[in-house]
Amino acid sequence: MKFTISSQISAVHFPPISQVREWAAAYLPTAERPLVDLCQAVPDYPPAPELLAYLKVVVDDPLTSKYSTDEGVLEVREAVCTRSGRRYGGVVTPQQLCLTVGASQAFWLTMVTLCKGGDEVIVPLPCYFDHPMALAILGITPRFVPFDEAGGGLLSLAAVEQLITPRTRAILLVTPSNPTGVVTPPELIQDLFELARARGIALVLDETYADFIPGRPHDLFLREEWSDHLIQILSFGKSYALTGYRAGALIAAERFIHHALKAQDSMAVCQPRITQQAIRYGAEHLDGWVEANREMMARRHDRFRAEFTAPGNPFTLITSGAFFAWVRHPFPGRTGREVARRLVEEAGVLTLPGEVFGPGLTEYLRLAFGNITEESIPQAVARFRQFPVDSC
Repeated sequence: MKFTISSQISAVHFPPISQVREWAAAYLPTAERPLVDLCQAVPDYPPAPELLAYLKVVVDDPLTSKYSTDEGVLEVREAVCTRSGRRYGGVVTPQQLCLTVGASQAFWLTMVTLCKGGDEVIVPLPCYFDHPMALAILGITPRFVPFDEAGGGLLSLAAVEQLITPRTRAILLVTPSNPTGVVTPPELIQDLFELARARGIALVLDETYADFIPGRPHDLFLREEWSDHLIQILSFGKSYALTGYRAGALIAAERFIHHALKAQDSMAVCQPRITQQAIRYGAEHLDGWVEANREMMARRHDRFRAEFTAPGNPFTLITSGAFFAWVRHPFPGRTGREVARRLVEEAGVLTLPGEVFGPGLTEYLRLAFGNITEESIPQAVARFRQFPVDSC
């Protein structure tokens, strides 16, 4: 290749899950010691059978192969708005909603609509690795809030406020957190909204895993003025086990959506119709199915936490919840990348190194237990307990 690559993208690290899977390719599993995948947060269960049956009919409709409007079919957006009312209370209108190609595209739409090069976004650590990758590619500066291990990983309002500058355009919050699993309490979310309101910026809530916590995640949509400072990013891929369908959504003020559609049209045109119809069916019929899976994941989390925190484990559980556990490894001076690679090669366990979730996090690993069964958790945790502390 004889031409140059953008310096903004060449400085960004390669997608970490792809790199870890390259390590896994060298592992030779056996019947007694299969590969344990604690790397990617994907449901191990299939979509609801009734949803699959519905989609088989939808595929035969010639309209399914056509474009929709950029923001998505009106009836689908109405169904999502109605579902939002059941989940959060308050009112979201179809004009305040754009269906997106996964939550990742919703994040890109948000950032290109909010920011220009040189602007800043406040990003709590540890952070979902795709977010700083996207910001770096766009020339937007992340202002990192340090991880507060003693505070259980919860965000400090004072620490956020100290980072706000004239260039700040948004506070980003992922709740439940990817990678720590920490659920931000509704009261703290309210406080962050008030801070955003006072400083004239946006609060961007990425709630990809919100369907895996009980009750109403927050009360912001009950406020008449919610759209003045709130932008919500949603994913239905985890909720309906449709990760490959790339089923996301962006909810914001109608004027914000109007401008975001300029990027939507040039980026993706629209979410695929097959995905839109899957979301509509889920929103209208699958609340009970989603709740049953939430309860199942809660049981997995409780089993995992009990097994991992029992005496004798050299790895330390720092926080956990939803799909994730945030763990400190027992090898001072070694990076998370070194330890994660050794876990693959010597124990057949896939994890992600802490440093891919932000600077200064080399002593940690992320574990995702969404794609292992409750019955297999003790055997998976045993790999950590048996890992020799002198092997790194």
